[in-house]
Formats: sequence, structure tokens, C-alpha cells
Amino acid sequence: MSKPCTTEERTVQKKADEVFTLPSFLLDCGTELTDVQVSYQTWGALNEGADNAFVVFHSLTGDANAKGWWPELIGPGCAVDTDRYFVICANLLGSCYGTTGPTSINPSTGEPWRADFPLVSVRDNVRLQQALVAHLGVRRVACVLGGSLGGMLALEWAVVDPTLGSVVAVATSGRHSAWCIAWSEAQRQAIYADPEWNDGFYAPDRPPAGGLAAARMMAMLSYRNPASFAQRFGREAPPVPSSDADYSVQSYLHHQGSKLVDRFDANSYVRLSQTANSHDLARDRGEYKDVLASIEQPVLVVGIDSDVLFPVEEQRELAEFIPNASLRVLSSTHGHDAFLLEGKALNEAVTSWLDARSGRNPNRNSGARSESKRPQKTSACISI
Repeated sequence: MSKPCTTEERTVQKKADEVFTLPSFLLDCGTELTDVQVSYQTWGALNEGADNAFVVFHSLTGDANAKGWWPELIGPGCAVDTDRYFVICANLLGSCYGTTGPTSINPSTGEPWRADFPLVSVRDNVRLQQALVAHLGVRRVACVLGGSLGGMLALEWAVVDPTLGSVVAVATSGRHSAWCIAWSEAQRQAIYADPEWNDGFYAPDRPPAGGLAAARMMAMLSYRNPASFAQRFGREAPPVPSSDADYSVQSYLHHQGSKLVDRFDANSYVRLSQTANSHDLARDRGEYKDVLASIEQPVLVVGIDSDVLFPVEEQRELAEFIPNASLRVLSSTHGHDAFLLEGKALNEAVTSWLDARSGRNPNRNSGARSESKRPQKTSACISI
């Protein structure tokens, strides 16, 4: 039996990414990329049957270091048990963390792609990561797991890979809603309004910092909710206001905006938000409910009761129409960000579900309420 995942084991130092290069890759939009680099990290070891791979997907501005941003889920004894699984996490196309994106060199010009980098879909990312998984010698993926944008990839993988063992989709949906598209459009317009934007062909030393910071501030509002801000900040302010950023909540938003500017590229932010917009499991496949019904794998759908960006109703819809799905709802004041901030509760919910699927002892307190709507159909256990 695996030992419990301890705080000491969850203290993770970022390791160097590995890079897989694909000579050519055709995107949904019709553009063919050459010498595509995929930055990734792995933990654990591939078993003799090459069927214990566990693929983890990051969210919008994340990277391949899943053990760093989900420390309570990944490690010995955790839900994503590195003593059992060969864990893989790759950086998404269009990002600026090692995988080919707007900051990469365009082979045809010798200059960075910048705004010329083509539109990339969720489906493109899944196909590229499937190529990576095959390169690593994996014969069958035991489970895929992702939250937010990462959850979109998890669901898409289920649709296109009938050999996949199981799916965990957290705080996500089967198609990007008008509400989410509107939020991301407002954020992009903030970036476009920055005088340094220059149609995306800004100088590296003069990025649209103000626009990107404003976009991040908007995003933070959608990632939380009124209750979480009231609880954390209230109307806290210094006795004598002296600037435009005196209230604690204002300072917090400015801090979050500055942090993103320091670590992320504006063109990447634009393209990745457009990647999320493209997400629709039913595109060119038929009726949405029929596509959900075609997903045969066991699926754990996790919602957050305070999420205003991906409200629980969207996860209930997934659980209703995916035949072998269970719904767990995390109770949190943190809104959408709870999929990262409530690591302990999420780890316990995923662990109990995986244990039940594999026949291990499922009697653990999950920290979430279950809304499974029907007895589970018999299905193959995930490989461990």
C-alpha cells in the first residue's frame, strides 16, 4: 500500500523540462507547423505493459511542472500516485514555456512568430500530446486529468481515444460558453488597447504590459467571486487614502497583473484564450448530447459550488449525459480558482473515486459531496 502524501513530499523544486520535437504538424486551421517543440515533464516510471500512463493538463497560463502547481495531487500516495503511474504533463501549443508558440522562431522567417502564430485548437493540443505519449513508449493511457482549459483537453481525449482508461475533468465544460468567451474577449481587448500592442508585433523589451496586466485583473475577478473578495479584503484601506491603489483588493489586483506581466507573453495569452474559445466537443461531430453520450470511459466530473466562470450547472450537464460519469461538487469560497487552491479536498475526491474504480479501499473522506445520478456501469479498471 502506498504511503500517505505528506507535506514534505509535496515540497517540489522545479526541474528542467524535456523537449520532444515533431518534424511537422498540421493544425485544424490548415497551417502546417514544422519542427514543433513540446516541453514536458514526467514523474514515476512506465511499467512493463506500458499502460500505466497518467496524463495531466495545465490551465491557461500554466506550465509542464504539474507537481509544482498541483502538489497535493501528484506524488507518492497522492491521487496521481507517482509510485503507481507514469505521470506526464506537457506545455500547450501557443504558450511561452517551451512548447512552440508566438515567442518561438518561425522557421520561414528566422524571426519570432509573434502575432503571425496561427490559431490552435484544443483538438490540436490533444493530437500533439498523443504524439508525445506515443514517443514516450506508452501503449495505453490509464487516466487523463485537467482543470479549466486542461479539463477541456481531458474530455476531448476521451472522445478521440476509446482505449483511454478513465477521465477526471475539473471545473470545466464540454463546450466554451458565451459567458466564458465574453470574459476572454474583454481581456483581449484590454491587451489590444495598449499603445505598445502594435497589432501583436511589439518589441520584446516594450510589451503591452499595461494591457496584459489589466487582462489579468479581469481574469482574477472571474476566477473568484464576491464572497471570496469580501472575506479576504472587505473594505480594508489605510486611514488616509493617498493613491488610486489604496484598498487592499486594488493592491491585490495590481500585484496579480504585475506578476503575470513578469512571467508571460501577451501574444501567448491571446492565442491560448482563443484556444479555449474553440472548445466544442460537438464541432463537426453531431449533436452535443449525442457526443457526450458517446464517451464510454468512466468519468469523474468535479464542480465547484462558488465557480462563476464554469458554474456547476455545466458540470451537471456533463454528468447527466456521459453514461458512466459521477459528479463531485467541492464546497469552497474561492470560486473557479478552488481547483488549484483546494488541493487537499480535490486530492481526496479524486483518490476515493480512483480507489473505487480500481477496487482499492474507497472509504476515505472526499471533502466533496457526491451527486452521482445512477449506479455505475461495469467498466474496465484503470491500469495501475
